[in-house]
Amino acid sequence: MVRISVLNDALKSISNAEKRGFRQVKCRPSSKVIIKFLEVMLKHHYIGEFEVVDDHRGGKIIVNLIGRINKCGVISPRFDIQVNEMEKWITNLLPSRQFGYIILTTSYGIMDHEEARKKHTGGKILGYVY
Repeated sequence: MVRISVLNDALKSISNAEKRGFRQVKCRPSSKVIIKFLEVMLKHHYIGEFEVVDDHRGGKIIVNLIGRINKCGVISPRFDIQVNEMEKWITNLLPSRQFGYIILTTSYGIMDHEEARKKHTGGKILGYVY
């Protein structure tokens, strides 16, 4: 079977493992986008530490879960959003205004919507976590 989105597979396996109550999950293959997405999740304390294992086949990531993720997912296609459109996407994707993050890829790197708003930049929407 052909993988369409590596990021979608990784977030789906994290979400499923979280629902089942697992403490660890293995995501493979790894990519730079997945690692940056996980760093944003780690910064906001949605996951514990994660380790990138290079097995010369595409790599894998072992993520320690702490039970804080309710839902995480990918938005496909990666829509362009501007700073003035951000509020519309926040109300559509997140359950409330002070709960959860939309993760964007911008010209300044991969970041959450609050940091993008502080830097006054838009970008393409990657996914969400709450």
